[in-house]
Amino acid sequence: MNTPMMETARQMPHMMGQMMAHPMAGGAMMAAGGYAAGKGLLSAGAGFLRNPLVVLAAGVAAGYVLFKYQKEIVETVSKATGMGKDFVLHQKENLDDLIAETKEGQSGTASATSAAPAQE
Repeated sequence: MNTPMMETARQMPHMMGQMMAHPMAGGAMMAAGGYAAGKGLLSAGAGFLRNPLVVLAAGVAAGYVLFKYQKEIVETVSKATGMGKDFVLHQKENLDDLIAETKEGQSGTASATSAAPAQE
């Protein structure tokens, strides 16, 4: 029973992957997330975050930390990206193996089923 809704749900991860592959979509998602997080922090009763000097001091501190540990951050991000790629490739290989085993199983049962009436 394949309804249009089920078919759309099945294709959703593929469609999301294509949309997020575009740099503008990724940037827009990060901007929206940052806006939502900032709005939540400002409206949550944290009045000191509304003070521009606190925001400036936090920005300066974050900039200093990023500058000081720039090499370590780049290495960590590169390593995480490589690990993510390896994970995806491993999962793709596992999926290919599963598909191959399923096809072999289906062809084996189909040949056994077609051979059974011929013996009778």
